[in-house]
Amino acid sequence: MKSKTLTSAVRVPLLLLLVSATGALAQDRRQVHLSGLINDYSPLSSIAGSPWEMHGQWSMDLHPEWGTADFAADMTMSGFGRTPAPANAVDPTQPLVNPHTHHIKLTNVRITWDMTGCPTYLPPATTTGFQLNGTVSLLTGNGNVAPFETDPPSSTLQVCVTGATETQFSIANSNITLVFGGPAAAKHFGPQAIHGVVRIAPTEPSRNREDHR
Repeated sequence: MKSKTLTSAVRVPLLLLLVSATGALAQDRRQVHLSGLINDYSPLSSIAGSPWEMHGQWSMDLHPEWGTADFAADMTMSGFGRTPAPANAVDPTQPLVNPHTHHIKLTNVRITWDMTGCPTYLPPATTTGFQLNGTVSLLTGNGNVAPFETDPPSSTLQVCVTGATETQFSIANSNITLVFGGPAAAKHFGPQAIHGVVRIAPTEPSRNREDHR
């Protein structure tokens, strides 16, 4: 009888310790939210109708406990009129040619904690970061399935975020690039990197704020 009582007395503290450790681990690996802006131009003559002006906003939710992330972007594109041949130059008096919108999503994509294969920046530039690579779960054009996209989507997207490690984010040096893959998407957006910036830093955990009081 004493042996059973002793065993139970030992099991309870061990169970409490396990629950406490699991809770602390989950707290340390809580979801991280990022968002920002996209502002870029496609190179001249790289795609039909270029150069295209591209502006938008994006958001990303990282789930460290699963090693995955969700990404979404809302972007506008607009071309420019051209002067007559042979100059065929961009005409600043004819902006907003064929303006249209795109909604883009990656869902439940694995996080890769390195910058291998990501577009590079001119120095000085941050070299730490992470990337997402996968087939888009959504790619629209003016609110419908993009005319160049299949249903379900088959285009791929690489998203690279600089200025971060698995344990720390640095808002001061954080940028983002989008590179589309697949013949149709690359032909529409161009094969080049589309650049943007991280606008909102991750929220500091409440327990850290309490420690600093």
